[in-house]
Formats: sequence, C-alpha cells, structure tokens
Amino acid sequence: MSNTTVAPSEVARCVHENDTKDLFVLDVRNKDDYDEWQIPGSMNIPIYDELLEYDYSTLETQLEELPEDEEIAVVCVGGITSARAAEFLREHGFDAKSIDGGMNGWGRVHRQYEVEDVDGVVQILRPGTGCVSYLVYDDGEAIVVDPSQYIDQYLNAADERGLEIIGVADTHAHADHVSGARQLSGELDVPYYLHEDDAGDLEMITALEEGETLTVGERQLDLIYTPGHTPGSVSFQFGDALLSGDTLFLRSVGRPDLEDSAEVAVREAADQLFDSLSRLTNLDDDSIVLPGHFSDEEIRPLATQLGKLREETTNELLSYVEDGDETAFIETIVESLADEPANYNEIKQINWGKEQPSGDADTLELGPNNCAAN
Repeated sequence: MSNTTVAPSEVARCVHENDTKDLFVLDVRNKDDYDEWQIPGSMNIPIYDELLEYDYSTLETQLEELPEDEEIAVVCVGGITSARAAEFLREHGFDAKSIDGGMNGWGRVHRQYEVEDVDGVVQILRPGTGCVSYLVYDDGEAIVVDPSQYIDQYLNAADERGLEIIGVADTHAHADHVSGARQLSGELDVPYYLHEDDAGDLEMITALEEGETLTVGERQLDLIYTPGHTPGSVSFQFGDALLSGDTLFLRSVGRPDLEDSAEVAVREAADQLFDSLSRLTNLDDDSIVLPGHFSDEEIRPLATQLGKLREETTNELLSYVEDGDETAFIETIVESLADEPANYNEIKQINWGKEQPSGDADTLELGPNNCAAN
C-alpha cells in the first residue's frame, strides 16, 4: 500500500480488534447503498455522485464534522472516487487515506481465528460478507469446510500450520457466495464432499450420506444430516465443535426459501428445518456452535456453547424449537423473510455446476448477508 491508501485488511483489524490506533471510516457512497451494506462504525456523507464530477462543495461544507486528530479512511465502491476525496481532505489538513479497492476490497477480506475452546479448528471469517469457513485438522491433516472462492486463504492457512489438506466439504450448496470447493479439490486432487441432494449437475463429488464419518488424522469429522435451509444441508461434529453451516446461527437459523419461494414449499422446508434443529439441540450443552454466517456479532472467534444459546433469548426461532412449538416456528419464518442474498440465483447456478463462473464472479457475492430467516 502507498502512503495514500490503507489496506481493507488493516481496516478490518482496527474495526474488529478495537485497536488503540484511532481510525475514522468515512463512506462517501449514496445513502441507499450505505444503508444496505457498510463497514461497522463508519459515517456516511453521500457525495459519491458529486465526486464523480470532481465537485467537492458538499464535502467542503461538512469538514467540521470530521475528526482532526484521527486517521480518516475513505471508502467508495472501488477505491477510485474515495482516492479523490482523500486527496481533497489531505489538502485541507486531514490525515486521510483511501481504502484500497473500496467496498469491493472490504468484501474480500478474510481473517483467521484459532477456536480456543476446541482443539484443531481454525475459523476463517469474512467481515465484509458475514461468511464463515473452517479448517479442521489433526496430526498433520486437514479438511476445509465451506471455502470461499479465494482458495489461497486456505492453502496459506494450512501451510502456516504444516498441514496437508486431504479433503474439502461444503455443508450445502451456497446461495450467498461462490464456493471454492471444486477449485480447491481439483488443485489438490482431493475429494470434494457434498450431499447429493445439493449436488445439482456436479459430477466430481464424493456424496455425503447421513451418519457418515470422515477421518482427519486420528480424529473423526462426523456428519449430521440437517435439511431445511437446503435439501442437502449438513452439519459436522469435530470433537466438541459443531460446525452448523447455515442450519443454526447464533441469533437465527437458515432461511428455507432460497430453493423454492412458494409458500407451500417454504412451509415444507421450515418443517424439515425444525426437525433438524431439534436434532442439534439434543447434542451436549458443552458443544461449541460454529456457524456458517454472522450478522453484527462482535465476538471473535464466532463461537458459543450450545447450552448458552438454548438459555439465552437472542435466538427467537431456536427458542420455539426448545419449546416444541413448531407452529410458531414456521409462522415466524414465513412472516419475517427479508430480501434474498444479492445475485443468489446466479450464485446457486454456479455452485450447482449449471453455469461456469465468469470473470466478475467475485462481484456477485458482494453485499449484505441475508441467509438468516429473520
């Protein structure tokens, strides 16, 4: 990075680790874009269209709203327009830099966390998209679960720990991000594990079945069939770790309408999801829930004991499962479904093998995470 730009990974570090260095994030995009998706804690001054025309009048009238004693990281869509704004601010005495790649760069950041409460699990989290993937390992071997399309993140994570990746698995056919499982599997010549009900037109997979166990070193990665979010959704147990995919989140559950949005189909899938969650809540309370997505939770790594989730009231849908109230569970889901993930139909087609990813596949998944039921 130059002295006029800041890496989005550095912004993520400051934002999510409460670094002592002050950082003020200024988002100059239009208000609708900002309201839909933003960097946590950022401030919006919607002057993007003006800056495209080299008009700094609105920014100049709002200089007094900006801190003089903090570094200002300016963000736009792709990092070009924010560079103009940052230069203007520097000319007026501010310590301003442009976030390299803008919100596009923010969406590609990955951060690693060792899950301290369980042995042999690395959580790889994308703060800009809410996607979470995992590296589970033992005795020099590893399996990657739910990888993004940026496969170097997993190759590097394994190399840093002296691990050999022996397999790749998806908990389901994703609708919010392009899976890197096929590419990673092909590059390493290792199996790609996926339940056949989510395989679409994919041929080069090793189909997962209920009750199956995958060996990692001297330990077992046990499959739990948990349909509902998708017909082939699965979760994995690895010791005390429960990799719950998009079945169970910390504050919600996976939405059941991305395969078929007709109400009768949503109700049928929600019924399956209720049963799947009932299976998961029967596990030991000491199980550490490691979900496939997050929203605005600040804990890192993203992990909570199952017993604690059951006791708290922050996951309304899970409380209905605990109470055995399937009717309330289904009705709440049907009534509260939000907007679908961006470009989810196209992403699904890619992950089913029905379409090939194009050169702009990385931009398809940028935007807010909307995989939760409410």
